[in-house]
Amino acid sequence: MARTAHTWQRWQDWAALVIGVLTALAPLVTATNMAAAWTMVVLGVVLAATSLWSLAMPGSVASEWTHGVIGVLLFLAPWVMGYTEMTGASWTSWIAGVLAVAVAAAALPAAQAEHRGLAAH
Repeated sequence: MARTAHTWQRWQDWAALVIGVLTALAPLVTATNMAAAWTMVVLGVVLAATSLWSLAMPGSVASEWTHGVIGVLLFLAPWVMGYTEMTGASWTSWIAGVLAVAVAAAALPAAQAEHRGLAAH
């Protein structure tokens, strides 16, 4: 697939990268247990990796949906993984999850437009 002039420019994907990196690093500065630490590191790294995918291929709609799914998983993680009593880890997951869903929703129209533009060529 040919690279377009819009690669590495979408602010939403840069925001997702920052959210992912900060989420992955959060266990270094917040009290966590093993479940919380691994959940935050894995989901943060996956979010950061998919944001790089989105930055390199701005027409990829699937990467934006992936950001949204990871955001939902981050938001639900404190309850599912049992770390709601850890205030710092829980709030990090909840805030990162909401922000990931928000930037995914904001980027989706641009990704769809870019995808349609790529499909037309």
